[in-house]
Amino acid sequence: MAAAVNPADVFRQEAAELLATLETTLLDLEAAPNDKDLVDQAFRSLHTLKGSGAMFGWEALADFTHHVESAFQKVRDGVLTASHDLISLTLASLDHIRVLLERPEQADRVRGDALLAAFADLAGTHAPGVKAAAHARPVAAACQTKVFRIRWRPARDMMAFGGNPLLLLNELRELGPCTVTPIVDRVPPLAEIDPAGCYLGWDVMVTTDKPRSAIDDVFIFVASDSELTIDELAVEDDAGAAPRLGEILVKRGDVAARDIEEELGHQPRLGAMLVQAGKVSGDRVASALGEQKHLREAAKVRETSTAGNTIRVPAERLDNLMDQVGELVIAQARLMQIAGGGSPLLKSIAEDIERLAGELRDTTMSVRMLPIGTLFSRFRRVVHDLSRELGKSVELTMAGEETELDKTVIESLNDPMVHLIRNAMDHGLGTSEQRRGQGKPETGRLHLSAVHSGASVLITISDDGKGLDRVAIRAKAEERGMLQPGQEITDAELFGCIFLPGFSTAATVTSISGRGVGMDVVKRAIDGLRGTIEVSSEPGKGTAITLKLPLTLAIIDGLLVKMADERYIVPLSAVEECVELTSKEDHRSDGRSFLNIRGEIVAFVRLRHLFEVAGAAPKIQKVVIVGIGQSRIGLVVDQVLGQHQTVIKSLSRLHDDQEGFSGATILGDGSVALILDVPHLVKFARERETATRAA
Repeated sequence: MAAAVNPADVFRQEAAELLATLETTLLDLEAAPNDKDLVDQAFRSLHTLKGSGAMFGWEALADFTHHVESAFQKVRDGVLTASHDLISLTLASLDHIRVLLERPEQADRVRGDALLAAFADLAGTHAPGVKAAAHARPVAAACQTKVFRIRWRPARDMMAFGGNPLLLLNELRELGPCTVTPIVDRVPPLAEIDPAGCYLGWDVMVTTDKPRSAIDDVFIFVASDSELTIDELAVEDDAGAAPRLGEILVKRGDVAARDIEEELGHQPRLGAMLVQAGKVSGDRVASALGEQKHLREAAKVRETSTAGNTIRVPAERLDNLMDQVGELVIAQARLMQIAGGGSPLLKSIAEDIERLAGELRDTTMSVRMLPIGTLFSRFRRVVHDLSRELGKSVELTMAGEETELDKTVIESLNDPMVHLIRNAMDHGLGTSEQRRGQGKPETGRLHLSAVHSGASVLITISDDGKGLDRVAIRAKAEERGMLQPGQEITDAELFGCIFLPGFSTAATVTSISGRGVGMDVVKRAIDGLRGTIEVSSEPGKGTAITLKLPLTLAIIDGLLVKMADERYIVPLSAVEECVELTSKEDHRSDGRSFLNIRGEIVAFVRLRHLFEVAGAAPKIQKVVIVGIGQSRIGLVVDQVLGQHQTVIKSLSRLHDDQEGFSGATILGDGSVALILDVPHLVKFARERETATRAA
């Protein structure tokens, strides 16, 4: 049986999404302060957060948000402007609201009071300058009243999830004179009543000078789960005719139109009466009846339409589903192995299960995929705050936000990317004065992009700053003994030094970052995701750091290889080609471990020697050519067995520190095959070769 949903967890998740949406809206609003739609959107998010917080018992959060909401109500009314100061203050308030939401016991009340005082000061500063504009609006428009008829039936389980319908009715009363009539036609006998169920509905008449959106705001959090109709009634003057009783009953839904028609059936139809009296032509009446039919059908479609076609599923359920699909893939591989020598019927069934398991695997993986724009959007706030702190004008641009990546990978990318962005802004991009002196625009450009590349995703963080200082990096590397003076080295190898622990070329360390300081943390995080990092830089033009990451961490396509009696998996995304290594070719290399492949010299690593496999190698070995960044390396194995769908299993804690392996998988016969971590494996081989030569 599924665990019961905790209302507090539901509210936290909804509130976190509201805060993320609100943060994006505020950043957009800063660029377009006169956009009324953005102002309304920010206000609605704040209003929803306040209302739902009060409903679910987060009183401190609701009270604080109410004051922020009041400031944006003044923006909507034209009393305040969406200035940079207001946006920055609201963004700071969102941080405080997050603390109230996630760690209320750690909330700093002094900070909260200071933020509210700042809102009061800001309103007092701007109010005098806008009063004239407020008075300039037509008095009739400001005083125009409207009458709304609302029929609301909450979801049966509203109170079970912590909701309180009376709070929403009280919000309606705040809009103006209000008449509330309960609807009790669905209240069951006492013996059948669920104490946590909500069986009542309400008819509410409200007279207010507020717009329809004010009423929508009251129900915005519960509208999708409720039966809700809101109608604005025409307000007639004293000379106007009052609506007929039958019309009111039908509009309110209290009686069916056919019942009225049955009672009035002895009277002729209105259209026929008008045609007979010569007041209107028959075709005009037919046209009006056609319009009436379309409106009724459209109303029926609207009433029966669903609120949405998505559902919310806890992340751990997706993880469990992925684990079960992985086990199914392993069982399917075993079945195929058994069916290979069995009857045709068994083989046919095994092939059907293979097809279904593949479709289920692809569907499950697609459910776990999220657009990377959900990650990129978080960095707008980082860039906004840092640009103010550093006194630099920075423009953040993005591309490829629709590129999808496994949710586990996205969750693990936030910290390393924040560090890369902070380094780029602090040390890569210069101040406006420095950029003017270099003939560049005063505003620096930071660009995030993502693109699919086979079974991987390439994420690039680039800037148009001064670029990496090759001379300084080399001097620091020689100082630390990582390079010998005059030693030849490629740019890729040189730039790789910045990811070593404690490596920094900065003359002074700032509170934000230092180019290279802490970059080893980034490297470890990307290595943990089985990814690679490539750095390119041009002096005076900027730096680009590209992260190459697998689409998912759960199931990959691999190349199954063999050495003696052991089998290993090489990730297929890294494999470029396979070639033969004959005894003659091996002898010709004369121990130098190089191959000539179509005129290109490619170094290779003998895995049999690296893994200290006993016995003699076969006469014809295979070389799996893999790509590592811009380099190509060969892995010499005894046999290449073919492609294999690989379900990744983590290594035990005892083997976590074993470089060269990223996990393991279970083969069809139940045996275990280690998955090779190609970049670390090659690095380990080079270190071992260097140590052997030194000895």
